[in-house]
Amino acid sequence: MRPVFKEAEESLYQTILTLENENECRCFFSDLCTPAELEALIDRWAVVPHIANGLPYRRIHEMTGVSVTTIGRVARFLTDGSGGYKNALKKWSSAPYAANSRSNKDD
Repeated sequence: MRPVFKEAEESLYQTILTLENENECRCFFSDLCTPAELEALIDRWAVVPHIANGLPYRRIHEMTGVSVTTIGRVARFLTDGSGGYKNALKKWSSAPYAANSRSNKDD
């Protein structure tokens, strides 16, 4: 591991925690990530609620267009990872904006 990696990693996480709203996050991540990297992150997050709700992988693929391989990888980390997906999903699901976000997806 590069000597500055740990310090840079901590700085990145702390910086993300300072962002105050969705627009600030969008701007930061669009500068930080290539379009393909950002799409990969969004794809992974998009399937988390469906996996947590027990939908079959093929159905999730049909709904999202995300590959079954990626869905399987996310499912593995949702089950055997460090708990990040579960914690974020729990916090997102209980946030006041989550219900509005979910209802907009159904339109």
